[in-house]
Amino acid sequence: MRYALVNNERVEASHGLSALCPGCGQPMVAKCGDRRVHHWAHRGRRTCDHWWEPETRWHRQWKSHFPADWQEFVQVAADGERHIADVRTGHGLVLEFQHTHLRPDERAAREAFYPNLIWVVDGTRLKRDAPRFAAGGQMLRPTPWRGIYTVAFPGECFPPNWLDCRVPAFFDFAGAGPVAPGVMPVERYLWGLLPGRAEGHGVVVALGRETLVRAAHERPQILDAVGIVGFLQARFRAERVAAMQEGRRLPSGKRSKRRRVWRRPRQRRRF
Repeated sequence: MRYALVNNERVEASHGLSALCPGCGQPMVAKCGDRRVHHWAHRGRRTCDHWWEPETRWHRQWKSHFPADWQEFVQVAADGERHIADVRTGHGLVLEFQHTHLRPDERAAREAFYPNLIWVVDGTRLKRDAPRFAAGGQMLRPTPWRGIYTVAFPGECFPPNWLDCRVPAFFDFAGAGPVAPGVMPVERYLWGLLPGRAEGHGVVVALGRETLVRAAHERPQILDAVGIVGFLQARFRAERVAAMQEGRRLPSGKRSKRRRVWRRPRQRRRF
């Protein structure tokens, strides 16, 4: 964890400090080595939140875009269950930055616990993820909105365990390093898969990192995912119905002719 409580104040890890966990109140140890980012850890191998994962430089970079009091927010449900969100904004939007592999059941549990959530996924953890998106991205089709696309086969672009998310999932294929101005679009943008389908098509959003951060500061939703998918669903359905009607319609001025079927002549009965 980046912050722990010292004299009831949130403080970053430093040599010689003793602190308490803001989630469970247990003692924390400052880890200030050279191999990993400085952080707080529970004494021993104990952790108060089994959803928590070791923080990487990529995590730290993303969290640093937000105020300190938004980071590592302890959220408590009505039944007393508590978890520590990576970031919870002043508008109630939770951002979870996911680097390690996440089981589908745990992902679904987090989506159920946080009522207003988006994922930002490290797309550089597995070497095959970025090339898969680069190849599958050639099948993206534009929509009336700039930066929003549809794809007939979302599995050709995104990892299979993220296809059925109930919230938007944005993939960061650039990682923790700085993004050069001339890089390919795969790394230049975050690529988000919206929940739901539009007549079976996945809806994909290309969003700049600064745009996502600014939207998270200013409003409770990065974008209206439900409205966008719903609009495209209605549009695809209308196009499908129109195509079916066009297929049944005959050219003007011509009447259909019933196809004649040859039948064997009946033989006259002889007496």
